[in-house]
Amino acid sequence: METITDQSFRDHLATVDAKGHRKWIFAQKPRGKWYNARTYISWGFFMLFFTLPFISVNGQPLFLFNIPAARFILFGKVFWPQDFFIFGLTMVTFIIFIILFTAAFGRLFCGWVCPQTIFMEMLFRKVEYLIEGDAPQQKLLNSAPWTTRKIFKKTLKHVSFYLLAFIIANTFLSYIIGVRELWKIMTEPVTEHIAGLLSLLVFTSVFYGVYAFFREQVCTVVCPYGRLQSVLLDKNSMIVAYDYRRGEPRAKFRKEAAAGTGDCIDCMQCVKVCPTGIDIRNGLQMECVGCTACIDACNHMMEKVGRPLDLIRYASENGIMEKEPLRYTLRMKLYTGLLSLLVVILSALLLSRKDVDATIMRAPGILFQERGTDSVSNLYNIKVANKTMRQVPLQLRLENLSGKVDIVGGRVIPVKKDEEGAGTFFVILPRNQVRARKTVLHIGLYEGGKKIDEIRTNFLGPIPDQGEN
Repeated sequence: METITDQSFRDHLATVDAKGHRKWIFAQKPRGKWYNARTYISWGFFMLFFTLPFISVNGQPLFLFNIPAARFILFGKVFWPQDFFIFGLTMVTFIIFIILFTAAFGRLFCGWVCPQTIFMEMLFRKVEYLIEGDAPQQKLLNSAPWTTRKIFKKTLKHVSFYLLAFIIANTFLSYIIGVRELWKIMTEPVTEHIAGLLSLLVFTSVFYGVYAFFREQVCTVVCPYGRLQSVLLDKNSMIVAYDYRRGEPRAKFRKEAAAGTGDCIDCMQCVKVCPTGIDIRNGLQMECVGCTACIDACNHMMEKVGRPLDLIRYASENGIMEKEPLRYTLRMKLYTGLLSLLVVILSALLLSRKDVDATIMRAPGILFQERGTDSVSNLYNIKVANKTMRQVPLQLRLENLSGKVDIVGGRVIPVKKDEEGAGTFFVILPRNQVRARKTVLHIGLYEGGKKIDEIRTNFLGPIPDQGEN
């Protein structure tokens, strides 16, 4: 069976010519069951993306990623900088998942649920088809002189693109600052929200530039995921593959097929529909995002000429070469085991995460204070992060010694919901409890008589006389 021996196509991008100039991709509109399935999934994605910022739990957004304020909300749970290690572990778990997923399913993520692909192919490209027509009409319009018709179509397209980018930018910003803050930017005087307005304009410009001009270059130049394929994929990974054993040697279609020719009729339809401009028949390439457009195009032609479908299909390299089914390899099993372990650890951390997190530190510059002849006190500062949606009246009690806690300014430390609070307090111990230079204290944190946490700290006292017991 003939295989691809000329690998020179790997020395350059499909979208760059010999002189290094950009080759604009006029992708032909795909049609078929895979494209329809991707369209339905994109509808679900758009529904989630544009509605999640408006969903709230107990007055708080369901999702919020306020990086400037270091405040994150996931499924209504508030996360503070103190929870950074959980985010770190989540990112490690996500990376392991990507490795496992790619090792098993190739770039399935890129073709089906990547926001870049969905917005480009399922929103902006469809608007372009609606205004300028399919690929042949777009080419003719692009090469035509600047008539009134061309100016109207180009203007309409780019105005539509900018409005879509503006809507996406607003939604994206609402994930960062919240819908309420976004509404203030839109309704209150501009002078009060200069930073927010500039952020909105920057996001809009970026999205417009990406989908109107940069397009597939994001996947081939910016995104590192495609370049990682060479180390993440093996010959058992699922990819969009051309069956060269069945398709080669290629020959133009004739009613009476010539002896010794393959099923590929060299119609180039798989190339015409490719959004990154590659020829899938050359084999797996970095630019391929696994969008399945070539599968639909090839199957359509196979139906027309009465030949078996799936000349291009989901398969593995071994599946094509050795006619082996997709297998769950040892490497995939090891990745699965590691991923499962990380998920268990992450789940345990999330379940054991404290709703009220406190830090106690001794007041700097003060060792201890004599309280008459029979007591000694230390001054402490406490900082409290309330990660709940309720106000917490925090009480402090000594757990391991007979002394008392005297909170400066009141009997409790009030901590507002979803905010940080602070307070100052004295710990007063009888002299007979201070038997060393440092005494370990266990301070209980209580909310309405219910113990919610316990913190360990040190109490400094005078050096005991050698004669004291």
